[in-house]
Amino acid sequence: MQLDKINFLVVDDVPAMCQLTAGQLRSLGATAITTVSNGEDALRQLRMRSFDIVLSDWNMPVMDGLALLRNIRADPQLSHLPVVMVTADAERERITQAISAGVSDLLVKPYTSARLADKIGGALSGRRRSPSPALGEGAAAGARSAKQKATLLVVDDTPDNVRLIADLFSDEYRVRVAHSGEKALAVCKSDSPPDLVLLDVMMPGMDGFEVAHHMRDYPGSAHIPVIFVTALSDAASRQRGMHLGAVDFVTKPIDPDTLRLRVHNFMRHIAIHLERQAEYDTLLNAARMREDVEAMLRHDVRAPLAGLVGLVRELAADPALPPAHAARVQMIESAAMQALNTVRLSSAVLNIENGIFRPQPEPVALAPILQQVSEVARAALGSKQVKVELNAAPLYAHAELALCQAIFQNLLNNACEAAPEGSTVKVTLWDESPLRVVIENAGVVSELIRDSFFERHATAGKTRGSGIGTYSAKLLTEAQDGSISMATDDAQNRTVLTVQLPRHQD
Repeated sequence: MQLDKINFLVVDDVPAMCQLTAGQLRSLGATAITTVSNGEDALRQLRMRSFDIVLSDWNMPVMDGLALLRNIRADPQLSHLPVVMVTADAERERITQAISAGVSDLLVKPYTSARLADKIGGALSGRRRSPSPALGEGAAAGARSAKQKATLLVVDDTPDNVRLIADLFSDEYRVRVAHSGEKALAVCKSDSPPDLVLLDVMMPGMDGFEVAHHMRDYPGSAHIPVIFVTALSDAASRQRGMHLGAVDFVTKPIDPDTLRLRVHNFMRHIAIHLERQAEYDTLLNAARMREDVEAMLRHDVRAPLAGLVGLVRELAADPALPPAHAARVQMIESAAMQALNTVRLSSAVLNIENGIFRPQPEPVALAPILQQVSEVARAALGSKQVKVELNAAPLYAHAELALCQAIFQNLLNNACEAAPEGSTVKVTLWDESPLRVVIENAGVVSELIRDSFFERHATAGKTRGSGIGTYSAKLLTEAQDGSISMATDDAQNRTVLTVQLPRHQD
């Protein structure tokens, strides 16, 4: 992601936070950054100039972040704009209000540059994340797994002191050591900064106070809590350390029990902070998942219902009703059944995303399914006069009937919609193991979505496209131990969708 091409609007009533956010954005490569102090000024800027994303604080005078978000979503010219809400704390009800108002993402203060970059990337791309796992109630940094231990940086030029502290915490945390201020600063400015720093003050070269000062000046390390471990006990030293943002002082010689207690307390504070971010991410993703299921339901129901309408109209206009009556009524029934199956499939998709779906495969004849969805697709797009050419032998997949119907319904509808008027869409079932279904149509997929064709919300050139159809087809195919792919050829002006499903073994 090239942030130098992105135009940012940062909204925060605290000048220091505006500067900090702007500094973090610059450290990530951003150059076009505008800062304002309240929602009203932000709206004025948005209506005067073009921005790509808004990073807004929550609590502000004149117009707060939630009111700004609602105004943006209510404005047709601005409603598409990604908005990331930034907050130090918020009640669950207010978070729910922000989600309902259409927030793109939520970011809890303080945050690292890496987390900021992730939230920006997700908001700009429309990426949907899996819910973040909530942290538990364990000691120290919470119930992290062994591979997710919190990182403690010990900074001291005396090897014995480093060894003592490292031995105290090595079982609970990932302990890193630095024997100089310069080395400590390099670790804090790295892509993997520590969660807490135990910092000696009196060191040759760059002392602890200088390290803390440089940490606070660098956006990526400004949030890291520091506990000074020092022989200095005078009020002036303590005041200087607190001015530099120290969260605690521990005097030498070190009392291991006291140091362990203080570190545990601050690591628990860090864990609570991470829990809050994880909770907000979980709430946001749950809301998105509900929206996506509803969108998929509307998307998938539309095609069979459109086919149903087309068939009814054709039946009503046909002067020779008796000969065709039975077959057409049967097709109407099939279309209605597809709509009902889609309703049932919405819960299956949700279960797949949550990792609790358990397939129940059986022998499924693919040829009748392909014949059925071909007839419905033809009728749904009758005005385009797109032909569907089907070549399918009587072969059986080891799969689920309803899931297969949804897969090919989505893919064939997609192909017919993309095909030029009067062209032919070819559907071929190949006698292989695994079984291979190939859907070919004239026309190419937009370069904008070729790499993300099967991702959620990937769509281009459709005013009403939700981007859910190909995503759900991929999800349902892979849930049955199958695979799916897309190839588009500019030279031949052709797009090919290929689905492979396990073959039923007699």
